[in-house]
Amino acid sequence: MRDIENRDDIENLVNSFYEHVRNDEIIGHFFTKIVNVNWESHLPKMYDFWESLIFTNGVYRGNPMLKHLDLNKKSPLNKEHFAHWLKLWQATLTALYKGPNTNIAYAKAEQIAGLIQYKVEHMKSGKYIQ
Repeated sequence: MRDIENRDDIENLVNSFYEHVRNDEIIGHFFTKIVNVNWESHLPKMYDFWESLIFTNGVYRGNPMLKHLDLNKKSPLNKEHFAHWLKLWQATLTALYKGPNTNIAYAKAEQIAGLIQYKVEHMKSGKYIQ
């Protein structure tokens, strides 16, 4: 099995991941019912996001934190949702790739899930500071 090496690999990873997510019983509804994601515009943003994180090239422009905080206002996110998202991400990664960039993709996902979960919990408690 080879490592994530380029944009095509990232697109493959992201597309595979979201195929799982769309049909997932635990978190799929956030994407299909709560937000009703426009996949044609969302997926290229996710390609840029993960490319920026894995290859540190800065192609992504956006603020995923605000998107998730807005989502949480529509339908509360909890630690189980974040843990499940991370589980699906790891399963997709390990099914497709192996190597240093794959490890980076997983480590960054852990960091992101932890940070967004932390801010969501603090927003619920009234302690959120931007």
